[in-house]
Amino acid sequence: MNSRERFRRTMAHQIADRPPIDIGATTLTSMSAGCQAKLREYLGFTDEPELTNSGVDERILRWAGTDFRGVGHIVRPPSPHTRQVSPTVRVDAWGIERTWLGQYEEISRNPLRGATVEDLRSFPWPEPRIDEALLAQWQAEARRLHREGRHVVIAEHPVYGVLELGCWMCGYDDFLMRLAGDTDFVRAFSDMVFDWQMRIIEPYYAALGPYIDLTTSGDDFGMQQGPLLSPRAFETLVAPYFRARIARTKELAGCYYWHHTCGSVVALLDQIIACGVDILNPIQSSAAGMDPAALKARFGDRLVFWGAVDVQQFLRHATPDEVRRGVRELIRVMGAGGGYVVAPGHNMQDDVPPQNIAAWVQELGVSPA
Repeated sequence: MNSRERFRRTMAHQIADRPPIDIGATTLTSMSAGCQAKLREYLGFTDEPELTNSGVDERILRWAGTDFRGVGHIVRPPSPHTRQVSPTVRVDAWGIERTWLGQYEEISRNPLRGATVEDLRSFPWPEPRIDEALLAQWQAEARRLHREGRHVVIAEHPVYGVLELGCWMCGYDDFLMRLAGDTDFVRAFSDMVFDWQMRIIEPYYAALGPYIDLTTSGDDFGMQQGPLLSPRAFETLVAPYFRARIARTKELAGCYYWHHTCGSVVALLDQIIACGVDILNPIQSSAAGMDPAALKARFGDRLVFWGAVDVQQFLRHATPDEVRRGVRELIRVMGAGGGYVVAPGHNMQDDVPPQNIAAWVQELGVSPA
């Protein structure tokens, strides 16, 4: 059974020869530079990496039996804000100051903290434009992958989510307080971001849609112990924009919709499904209420699960034998009747031993593709 047939059966909640595998196909199921360097050394890859769209060596994807390949990424639009402040500090297209701390960037200034609706109207938003040459390059790569037919083709999402942009541009404390007490601002902000999103996704999915099988999206709705907002706030202030974006994406591309939200989101899953999400990622199993068996029992007939191999504790601290047993149990539980893609519960960090990744791959019993 090839990757595409395996994926079709999985999406239909049917048993395949094995669950599809995603180790490193997307920027949200990937690995840090340090983790990748250790794995390359462990595998004996000493020459220059063959970098894929996700930044992972193509030879690692083949070794792991990864069934997917990605194209595209978040659009970096023209903007008056964009500048490099210092070697470790930059301001992005949205006016958000980001500081590099060695592994990831952290937000160090929020351009709309304390802003009013009038401030939103005068704020210099980035241009809703995709570089035509870059879009043509992505389209050509998607067409090539589709015609080769060896892998399932994923379009990385081109825009940020409304909720996450609100939290980044205003600050988490500021925007979450507004969700409860300043809904006029939240709606005005969300209207502007949604209009911007639509002007990006139209050309993006018109170009890539004929060649892709699914698209990602990302917007974190959860924390470790529960959702960032109540189901009522989600339904009135987030879902209308999320639902409309998904509907238009599917109209343009005719593909499955994969959504990444970290944290405990079990309280929102009925609403997330109603918005049109087909695939849930990353299944942060260490978060409250995100037990794989319970999720499968309650939502497994309506969602495909993608992830769940815990990177917070399990992959970091387990022995290789424990990894094999853990992956075997995940497949037994989440793969029952199909509907499960084996993948890390987010990007693997420097402290994940390569021996544990190898044990995971060995348990899956794949031959390098």
